[in-house]
Amino acid sequence: MNTAADGYLAWAIRSTPTCWWHDSADPRELEAGLERGAVGVTTNPFLTHAALAANRHVWADEIARAIGCADGAEARAEALMRIVVSHAAGRLLACHQATGGRQGWVCGQVNPARAGDRAAMLAMARRYSTWAPNIAVKLPATAAGLDVLEECVAEGITCTATVSFTVAQVLAAAARHRRGCQRARAAGRQPGRCFAVLMVGRLDDYLRDVALDARAPVEASDINMAGIAVAKRAAALLRQGGYEAELIIAALRGTYHMTELAGGRLIMSIAPAYQGPLMSDSLPRVPRFEEPVPQGVIARLTSLEEFVKAWEPDGLGPEQFIAYALTQKTLAQFAEAGWRLLETFAPQDLSAARHRAG
Repeated sequence: MNTAADGYLAWAIRSTPTCWWHDSADPRELEAGLERGAVGVTTNPFLTHAALAANRHVWADEIARAIGCADGAEARAEALMRIVVSHAAGRLLACHQATGGRQGWVCGQVNPARAGDRAAMLAMARRYSTWAPNIAVKLPATAAGLDVLEECVAEGITCTATVSFTVAQVLAAAARHRRGCQRARAAGRQPGRCFAVLMVGRLDDYLRDVALDARAPVEASDINMAGIAVAKRAAALLRQGGYEAELIIAALRGTYHMTELAGGRLIMSIAPAYQGPLMSDSLPRVPRFEEPVPQGVIARLTSLEEFVKAWEPDGLGPEQFIAYALTQKTLAQFAEAGWRLLETFAPQDLSAARHRAG
């Protein structure tokens, strides 16, 4: 039987610069992830609601207080978000302290329905940052979100730029982080860190639909390499530009996303469903990050305008980020299948939940 100590995942984090964060907010899943070597936690509104619903009996009193004190639906969602994120942050705090803040971060995402509202997102980010010293506030990689990211970094707040699928979004987040760092240092303040996300699996899913609809001359295997190609290009440009922002690869769709990117100086966000398969000792222990995606694959993918938008460093301008179809789709999913559920969350029977917890 394979263990966390002898499988592929352990090899990757022991033998390459790649590390990984646990992509779930559920406490039981988190414990398993930490045993397997996770050094951070990514969450989103959907995962937060799922963790809350699964642990309503454990957190019954906290849920009751949060709901009772919240003034309005958005405040209710934020208060419930705080419960889940704070529990994870507490579990990762020792790692954060032991590494001097290099690791042990936990992401908490602002209301996805506010992706264009600078004032609302900045106010939320400032509140989130008080929950624990290892909170990385998740902001959308929109023009407004990047404005807020720069301001947060200048104030010393660590951020994650999410709902991001393109090289242009990653580079824009890194540039705004650099500006925020300059402002912070000029003011004698320690700047916040920046984690720039690429949701590679979501990009693949989107391009698969686009290719089918257009009857494009693109193979299924090409689509599986699209997010990987974008990730490798983004990472190379971050390195060439000397940016301090760190790249997070999220929304994996199989072990191939990990095996093709292992070896890069980046963070893999891995959901529990893929952690088990990645512990296998049958996966090839080869750091493939530096291996280029074949030019033939890139040539076929660039027949898709939507891939070009993701692939080219200037494929989208910041004012276009929020209008990118995949951005709109993802924001809507996070809002409707996550944040809205938090706004309307009603424990079925708090008294019974408290009894079970006891």
